[in-house]
Amino acid sequence: MKKTNYSSEELEIVDYIENSNPQSISNLKEEKELLKSIVKDNVQKKKQVNFRLLESDLEKLKTRALVEGIPYQTLLSSIIHKFLNGNLTPKQN
Repeated sequence: MKKTNYSSEELEIVDYIENSNPQSISNLKEEKELLKSIVKDNVQKKKQVNFRLLESDLEKLKTRALVEGIPYQTLLSSIIHKFLNGNLTPKQN
């Protein structure tokens, strides 16, 4: 049997579904559209920033992005996003 590691939030959702009597909402389509617009307005909003990097680091970043087949700005954004969300941690010495 495959072991699944659920987060506490996921476990709460499973518990709610299995042990409660969830009801469907009458205006599901409108509610979905509202939630989509909220996500679009808040989560996908991007802001341009400028900062300085060592030239050698920028060249390494561009090389790595080329190997990955993505623009270096996308790679840098992904690295920052993963780090801030706890999915990328600094290497321990």
